[in-house]
Amino acid sequence: MNIHPQEMQQVAAQDAPRLDLYAGIHKALRALMADTLLALGRMDADDALELAQTSQRVLELLDFCASHLQHENEFIHAAMEARAPGASEAIAHEHEEHEQHIAELGGLVGALLKVPATQRAGAALELYRQLALFIADNFQHMHVEETAHNAVLWSRYTDAELAELHAALVASIPPDEMMYVVRWMVPFMNPAERIAMLADMQAHAPAPAFAAALDLVRPHLSDVEWAKLTRGLGLPAVPGLVQA
Repeated sequence: MNIHPQEMQQVAAQDAPRLDLYAGIHKALRALMADTLLALGRMDADDALELAQTSQRVLELLDFCASHLQHENEFIHAAMEARAPGASEAIAHEHEEHEQHIAELGGLVGALLKVPATQRAGAALELYRQLALFIADNFQHMHVEETAHNAVLWSRYTDAELAELHAALVASIPPDEMMYVVRWMVPFMNPAERIAMLADMQAHAPAPAFAAALDLVRPHLSDVEWAKLTRGLGLPAVPGLVQA
């Protein structure tokens, strides 16, 4: 990885926070991964409906991870390579490994749904263990991106340039996927991050899309969190009063 230790030290010494392209989406990924793993671990493999629903959740996680890898490759890694050739090489290799692991996990889900009932518990346990390893690897992987990769980006790009890069990335995401991102990102942000993200959506997204995003996240916020959010956005705290 073409990242000089001095860059890391300079990043750590900065007083003013820089625009972090990884922070929000990685909070979403960590929450989604943990929630899916817990659901798989407590699943009743002998309940056909629960088996189907939980398996679908695992597949949705895998699809989301694959899409996330593509977004990072096309936008973040491309930006790094443009001004620091070789800086994304190690993580890009890990992305290839993750793609292979995603395919293998998808195969385990398919196998789980097809095995005889007598073998279902063992197949579910194997999927659970392999998913746990995948998640553990991703947690370490995301830490490198949030530290080493940010060091490269912050030393070579202004926040204005990073904002343009982020806007282009977000614009490339289909609406359905974006709502999935909102569902898993917003509830697991801190209040300031939550307000900042939705204020940007409030300012730039169509009113119906903004209202739909609020409706989507409301069930996953406590009353105190919801009150802080609506106050920060200048909206009434009573559900149903947000105008589309």
